[in-house]
Amino acid sequence: MRAYDIIEKKRDKIELDKDEINFLIKGYVSGEIPDYQMSAFLMAVYLNGMTDDECEALTECMLDSGDRMDLSAIDGIKVDKHSTGGVGDKTTLIVTPIVAACGVKVAKMSGRGLGHTGGTIDKLASIPGMKTNLDNEKFFEIVRKVGCSVVSQSGNLVPADKKIYALRDVTATVESKPLIASSIMSKKIASGADCILLDVKVGDGAFMKTSEDAVELSKVMVSIGSRFGRKVAAVITDMNSPLGEAIGNALEVRESCEVLKGSGPQDLKEVSLVLAANMLYLADKGTYETCYKLAENALNNGSAFEKFKEMVKAQGGDISSFEGDHYVSEAKIKYDVVAWDSGYIHSMGAESLGKASMILGAGREKKEDSIDYSAGILLHKKIGEKVSTGDVLATFYSSDEYKCHEAEKIFKEAVCISENIPKIGKLIKARVTSEEIEKF
Repeated sequence: MRAYDIIEKKRDKIELDKDEINFLIKGYVSGEIPDYQMSAFLMAVYLNGMTDDECEALTECMLDSGDRMDLSAIDGIKVDKHSTGGVGDKTTLIVTPIVAACGVKVAKMSGRGLGHTGGTIDKLASIPGMKTNLDNEKFFEIVRKVGCSVVSQSGNLVPADKKIYALRDVTATVESKPLIASSIMSKKIASGADCILLDVKVGDGAFMKTSEDAVELSKVMVSIGSRFGRKVAAVITDMNSPLGEAIGNALEVRESCEVLKGSGPQDLKEVSLVLAANMLYLADKGTYETCYKLAENALNNGSAFEKFKEMVKAQGGDISSFEGDHYVSEAKIKYDVVAWDSGYIHSMGAESLGKASMILGAGREKKEDSIDYSAGILLHKKIGEKVSTGDVLATFYSSDEYKCHEAEKIFKEAVCISENIPKIGKLIKARVTSEEIEKF
């Protein structure tokens, strides 16, 4: 068997069998197959796609490249949630304690941010003392005791994905649906949860730009999960503008706490409740309507916020950093961006605002880059709101005023002020299960 022949078959749209895919993945991870041949294969997949059987085989081969987490030491149903990436997407910080407060265990592994999208682990790392690099024994202990824990991904969890993703990132093949699906589902299945909810972002700030593409990706991922015996559903949510008002790590922790205490931006609250309800539904806590009420009650009665504090304390975090009116950390520089015209906020390009936040210091271009946890953007106006010339649209937080000027250029290109009142799209676009596609 030769890599050349496998690449040729995929180039010519001939379906590969599991042995061929296994040969390719194993060979690449071991170093026997060079980058240039794997690059050719990835581009062939990008152009020609994969069948369901090929996707399942690719996912399994990637799974077999490393360790799998065994959560059987934790009693009860374990549920996980994954977002395909967005700007201002801090829902894990809200959804995890809501679900745990409703009696369902959440044993979650998350990643760090790269590019214009933020990472949950970076957000948690902005809490003084917070530890996310826990060994399995401590991780399991916290989930058993508290009901939830969020930790960084294991170093040997799906190493094939780490290596292949790095290559995808420099070969213009990141957006391939089969490659996205196998990457996400191999990590989620390896993480060991019984139920998996996928938050598939769609719009300007997401990999999937159209609802049709998002539904197609969701179908592939749900199918893969079902083939591996997991209960999986996908909720497609809007990412044409940032979720909530905060973009940046410490700022997003602050905003998450506001929602957990019953206030905060309405869009963030709505998406979080829908995601939490779907997780509870997958875990057999009742009808969807019942699960939504359970999630809502956990927010309203304060039990979700108490659960969040309990988790943070168990992982070494200083809960006093976000209690009362004192929040996490303050940036050295606060820089207001004012409206250059009067009218209505017509659009706010999420991807560009994510890049502006990254320039301020809140994100990283390369994995080894350090970040400023206090940096970011706080939006004071969002799509549909009326503004007058000179109104403060946003406040930048950074350690460098030059970065603020650079970020302002991107911000002004990303935000459109119009005399026309914009049509605001739905936050929740669709729900995909193995049985149906429900569009809203």
